[in-house]
Amino acid sequence: MVPAGGDPRLALDYSPPPSSTAIWVVMFAISMMFAAFTSALVVRKGSSLDWRTFQLPSILFFNTAILFASSITLEVSRRRIAKFMGNLQAQVESPARWLYVTLFLGIFFVAGQYVAWSQLRAGGLYLATNPSSSFFYVLTVTHALHVLGGLCGLLYVIRKLGKSTLRRSTLTATARYWHFMDLLWVYLLLLLWMKL
Repeated sequence: MVPAGGDPRLALDYSPPPSSTAIWVVMFAISMMFAAFTSALVVRKGSSLDWRTFQLPSILFFNTAILFASSITLEVSRRRIAKFMGNLQAQVESPARWLYVTLFLGIFFVAGQYVAWSQLRAGGLYLATNPSSSFFYVLTVTHALHVLGGLCGLLYVIRKLGKSTLRRSTLTATARYWHFMDLLWVYLLLLLWMKL
């Protein structure tokens, strides 16, 4: 829609990039899914006679530190990319290095989650052992799958940066999603710590 007597290019300047809109929709959908999981956990625990509490694997706290570090390295990378895009002629350090650090930290996070699942299995807690272990696996595996989606987004950004076709909106959407995964993990860790 263009204002009467207005320039259609001005109307286009005010529309958000598709990647920005899409990432908000995705984050909303993920939030609703985890809200449903939370509601199911609270209701199931409240009506359960077979709920068994257990201690969370300590590696989860280390994994949290890794995920926080990955958010920091992603922000360092965003600043370097902005400087790189704004000054292509100058000798600016390649910003892809910090994206790779973020990528590897994300991979370490997922590997750490696998270690936590292995520790629970070694302790005799499986998906179907009891409702509390079931919720632990469902919540942490679902989050890890979403982190893997964020890793795919980072690979896409690295590829676009290498071809010099990266749009700022793509990087912003990817960073927004990654930071959202970070905040979601903190919420899940607190939920698991309080309810399990």
